[in-house]
Amino acid sequence: MKTLKSMLLIAVITLGSLFSANATESATAIESKAITSEIGELLKKPSFTVENEVQAYVRLVLNENNEMVVLFVNSENELINNYIKSRLNYKKVSKNFTNKDQEYIVPVRITPSK
Repeated sequence: MKTLKSMLLIAVITLGSLFSANATESATAIESKAITSEIGELLKKPSFTVENEVQAYVRLVLNENNEMVVLFVNSENELINNYIKSRLNYKKVSKNFTNKDQEYIVPVRITPSK
């Protein structure tokens, strides 16, 4: 009987940890999509002419005021780096995020306007 109770307890603990891990991953995925959407809105319509499509990755975190803090932009074009940093750095995000320690890496593509 003790063995059955022990096995049942182990099964409950295992299932509980699996469900909590899935819930955390889902929340992180939702937050990543929300940040990507916010960045897309903030980077619309650059004030300069883009001749060729430019791709970059932006590494950022959220501070305690729910503002984006750009850590790094990995574009070879210095104009693009400055544009992304000036448009994103210390801009508030509309959604309140719970995971402030999370570092986000967001791909950015700036295309020529037609």
